[in-house]
Amino acid sequence: MDAGRQNCTSEDEFRRAGEIESCSALRVADEFVLLMEGWKSEREEWDMGSRGLKSICLSLMAIGLAFVSVGCKKVKPITLACNATPPTVYAGEQVTATATAASISTIKRTNLAYSWSGSGVTAIGSAATIATDTLNPGSYTVKAEVKEGKKGKEGLKPGETAECSTGFTVKDFEPPTVSCLANPSTLKPGDTSTITCTGASPQNRPLTYTYSAAAGTISGVDSTATFSSNGAPAGPVAISCNVSDDKNHTAKADTSVTIVAPPLPVPHVQALCSISFARDTRRPTRVDNEARACLDQIALELKKFPDAKAVIVADSNEREKQITAKQEKIAARHKHSKVKYFDQQRAVNVKDYLVNDQGIDPSRISVATGTGDDENVQNYLVPADATFEKDEQGTTAVEESAVKPEERKPLPVRHHKKATANQQ
Repeated sequence: MDAGRQNCTSEDEFRRAGEIESCSALRVADEFVLLMEGWKSEREEWDMGSRGLKSICLSLMAIGLAFVSVGCKKVKPITLACNATPPTVYAGEQVTATATAASISTIKRTNLAYSWSGSGVTAIGSAATIATDTLNPGSYTVKAEVKEGKKGKEGLKPGETAECSTGFTVKDFEPPTVSCLANPSTLKPGDTSTITCTGASPQNRPLTYTYSAAAGTISGVDSTATFSSNGAPAGPVAISCNVSDDKNHTAKADTSVTIVAPPLPVPHVQALCSISFARDTRRPTRVDNEARACLDQIALELKKFPDAKAVIVADSNEREKQITAKQEKIAARHKHSKVKYFDQQRAVNVKDYLVNDQGIDPSRISVATGTGDDENVQNYLVPADATFEKDEQGTTAVEESAVKPEERKPLPVRHHKKATANQQ
C-alpha cells in the first residue's frame, strides 16, 4: 500500500498532523495497514473509539502519517490574517486592527487565545485598538498571535499556533495657512487700524497668533490685533501676521498700512494795520506821517516773507462817491474834464510809498477798492499759498494805468497873524 497517497481518518479530537515525508514512516504505515487487514480477516471486534486505536492514530500523526482506511482524518494547521483600518492616520486618530483565524479545529472544546504586540496597542480578543496620540510620523507594525486547544493548553501541539502582522502609517500634520488684512489701510498720524488674521489648520489643530510691525505699535493675541500709528513716520509700514499650531508648524502673511502726513494748514490772508485818511480834509488822499508808521510795518512783513504779497484795499465815503458821480456826468459831456476816484487814489498812493520809500517790488503789491463807507485803507498780507479772492470777497481791482500816484508835497508853513505883527 502506498501510504503517502492515503488520507488518515479518525475522530476530530485527534490532533492534526502534516504530510508523510520519510520512507521509514511509509513502511510503518504499510505494516499498520496489514495489521488492520489481518484483524478484519479474523473478525475480531475492535472498538474504533477505544483508547488503543486513539493511541495508535496519535502516534502515527505525531510522525506525520494520516490514513483513510483506519479512520484518521488529516486537518490543516490553523492560519491567521491581519488587517489595520484605516491604513493611514494623523497622530491622535485611532487605528483598529483585526485578526482573522482560519482552519480552526471543529472540536467542541477547542479554545482560541489571541495576543497582540505593538506601540499603543490595546487588545480584546481578535481585535485591537491602537492609540496614536504619542506616535511620531512614520510607519508602524502590530503583530497578532493565535493559539488553539483546550483552555489553558492552547498551542501545545503542532499546527495549533499562527501569527500575522499588519502595518499603518502616521502622517505628519500639514502646516496652517494664514491671510492678513488691515482696515483702514491709510491712516493719519495717531490713528489706529484693525488687523484681521485669518488662520486655518487642515487638521483643525489649535492655533496661536502673534504680530509685529516695522514702526508704531501693534497688540493682539487672537485673530485680531490693533495697530497704532503713534511714533511711526509718514509712509508705508509693514505688518506681519504669524500663526503656529501645537506641532510647531508655522505660517506667515504680510500686510501694510500707509501713514499720510497731515496736510499743511491752509494759509489764509492776514489783515495788517489800516490807515485813516479822514484827518486831512484838504488832501483826503495824501499819505501823511501817521500813515507811514503803518506802512513801514507792512514793508517789514513783506521783507520778512519774501514769497508773500500785499493787497491794499481803499474805501470812500458817501460824500466822496457823490462827488465822483457828478464828475463822471460832466466828463460824459466834456471829454477833458477830470474825475477823481478817492478810493482808487488812496490805494495807489499807498503802493507808491511802499515801492519808492521802502523799496518793495511793485509786482508784490496789488491795489483794489472795497465797499466800505469810510475814508480808510485796509492792508492785507497774502502768503504764498493763499488766495486773496477766497478769503476777501467784494473787492475790485484798480486799473493802475489809469490812476497815477500823487506827489507827496509837504504842507505849507502857516503863520499866525499876531506872530507876524510882533516880528515886524
